[in-house]
Amino acid sequence: MKIKVTDRDGNKHELEGDSNSTLMEILRDAGLDIEAACGGCCACATCHVYISDKWLEKINVRDDDEESMLDQAFDVKNTSRLSCQISLSEELDGIELELAPQ
Repeated sequence: MKIKVTDRDGNKHELEGDSNSTLMEILRDAGLDIEAACGGCCACATCHVYISDKWLEKINVRDDDEESMLDQAFDVKNTSRLSCQISLSEELDGIELELAPQ
C-alpha cells in the first residue's frame, strides 16, 4: 500500500507499507526525520504527524494514552496523531500525512 508523506522541508515522499506495520515503523524505516524515541509504545510524542483531513475518519480514534501524549506535544492540531498508534490496513492505501515540527 502507498503512504504519501510531506516532510518538514515540504518534500513529498511516496512510501510502501504493509498491513503488519504502523505508520511510525514505515516512516522510521524509510529514513524520514522522525525520532520515535519510545519505539512505538505511546510513551512520547516524537512520532507526531498531521493526517490529511480526508483520511481522519478512516483511522481509529485517539485513545486516552495518545491524547495524554499529544497534550505534551508542540504544534498540536485537530489532525494530529501519533504515527505509532495507527496500524496500516488496506483501507488506508494512499493515506496522506505531514511530519509535525520537531
